[in-house]
Amino acid sequence: MASLTVRQLDEALKQQLRLRAARNGRSVEDEVRNILRDAAAEMEAPPPARAGKGQAPPHRPEPPANRVLLIIAGGIAAYKALDLIRRLKERGIAVRCILTKAAEHFVTPLSAGALVGERVFTDLFDPKSEFDVGHIRLARETDLIVVAPATADLMAKLAGGHADDLATAALLATSAKVLLAPAMNPHMWANKATQRNVARLAADGFALVGPNEGEMAEAGERGRGRMAEPLEIAAAVEKLLGANRAQPLKGRRVLVTSGPTHEPIDPVRYIANRSSGKQGHAIAAAAAHAGADVTLVSGPVILPDPPGVKTVHVESARDMLAAVEASLPVDIGIFAAAVADWRVAGEARQKIKKSPGAATPELSLVENPDILSTIAHRKAQRPGLVIGFAAETENVIAHAREKLAKKGCDWILANDVSPETGIMGGDMNTIELVRATGIESWPPQSKEEVAAMLIDRIAQQLATE
Repeated sequence: MASLTVRQLDEALKQQLRLRAARNGRSVEDEVRNILRDAAAEMEAPPPARAGKGQAPPHRPEPPANRVLLIIAGGIAAYKALDLIRRLKERGIAVRCILTKAAEHFVTPLSAGALVGERVFTDLFDPKSEFDVGHIRLARETDLIVVAPATADLMAKLAGGHADDLATAALLATSAKVLLAPAMNPHMWANKATQRNVARLAADGFALVGPNEGEMAEAGERGRGRMAEPLEIAAAVEKLLGANRAQPLKGRRVLVTSGPTHEPIDPVRYIANRSSGKQGHAIAAAAAHAGADVTLVSGPVILPDPPGVKTVHVESARDMLAAVEASLPVDIGIFAAAVADWRVAGEARQKIKKSPGAATPELSLVENPDILSTIAHRKAQRPGLVIGFAAETENVIAHAREKLAKKGCDWILANDVSPETGIMGGDMNTIELVRATGIESWPPQSKEEVAAMLIDRIAQQLATE
């Protein structure tokens, strides 16, 4: 076999090899060995079957449409950045990561690297990446840079134009949009120097999400300074990346209900369902992402309000119906809330007390208003598309078909919420889309993916009208 060395290759090919080796954290020689090994494996593999006449060619996964460079700075909120990586990748976004030296006290390159699926960058003077000016490459090979958490120190450096480590050098060298997610003690956030720096950065075109108000890591500390939640940051990322994207629901008004309702028994007890609100909130966020004007009517949940969505908070089924009717007219109504079917006929004004030897109090129940049926059967201001949910534990499709006919809605999203499925309160869902024209079975997927698929189906329906 003829001898071939890297030095014998032309300059353009050598440059490509250097870049590829740097991305994978290998020497050029090791990268060449890996390329040859992969090529040999492909030669030994059986050829792919050709598509017959009328058959689609084999599916080849498309590369991610968007690229984000995530910079994790040194704050206690750095642990949330690991969840942010997962949330971004769920949305098909390719993520690369820089850890500052301070960030390595809170998360490790190994943990971040396992989530992004490639090496994590930490050192401005790393010989494995800086032989071809790696910080410039990181700054340019991205569509958006996200700094989460953005500490007071890092923002001060940015406002002053400093570039003394890999993170600040990449930020100074980029032409991409930068999104900052500030996180710090409330007194640090309120400090005049920090506010001066934030104003400078905003004037320079940096985008911000948060900080939020709430309890801090330090005992007894509360105020504005909490980093925005990963879902909020992911939504802000999608908004910035999709500034020029197609918005199939632009100009449409969408109403979504979410969460449980609480039906009071007395001032401290209530009847409720086991809904977390995750699916309804994800649908509201996906509709806003598609350009819709969204109103979310939410029962009591512990989730943050989706960004870009008008959220109305309610407690009981009667409160929810009133809020829904006040939000009409809309083009699309999506009723994902788990509304309690019954309430106590007479709510006790004081806490019902137990007494030794006394009979157990009897609760007389009355039926709550059926919000889905009420809206679907309206003569005036009925949404053009009314979509309900059927949470079942047996005979899922049969019960969903029955509900579709009885409630008068257009679509039903049915799922099996038996305890062993983990759907109620969990992050995954498995849907059967039931329409008068037939049933479409969706694969198990995250609730965010279910929301995106639902919005896609709605957009397809509207396009045929």
